[in-house]
Amino acid sequence: MRPGARLGIDVGRARIGVARCDPSAILAVPVETVRRSVDGEDADIRRLLELAAEYEATELVVGHPLSLSGTATASTADAVEFAGRIAGHGVAVRLVDERLSTVSAQHALRAAGKSARKQRPVIDQAAAVIILQHAIDAERASGIAPGRTIPTEEGPRPS
Repeated sequence: MRPGARLGIDVGRARIGVARCDPSAILAVPVETVRRSVDGEDADIRRLLELAAEYEATELVVGHPLSLSGTATASTADAVEFAGRIAGHGVAVRLVDERLSTVSAQHALRAAGKSARKQRPVIDQAAAVIILQHAIDAERASGIAPGRTIPTEEGPRPS
């Protein structure tokens, strides 16, 4: 298992859920929901970079939305492009499969007694927690970093 804190990122059209794990990469916890920037602004990217610096993240784990059959969805290109924009700032970014993360988050919040209306502010964070926890659990079990890296301006980092 590679050491170091990581951020989990759930990219949505309007909001970005953010989670983090401890430097031992054991437990993912919610951090915040970032409003998605519009019209080419990079306020969302700047905020994610601030959070990465604050938590001394060695890597950002971005959810890669795929259909249940593993094919691209309407959100796939958007998430990949967004991950590339982050990596363009020289930050290590890894795309990991996020199938059913939002559905799982909705079920967990419903089971905790949160109504659909009360879920809205935290659903993206909960999905980011699921994405990151799945990634660190998979790496711990297999010894192999999950997903794939996104090349940075400095060149691709080893997987």
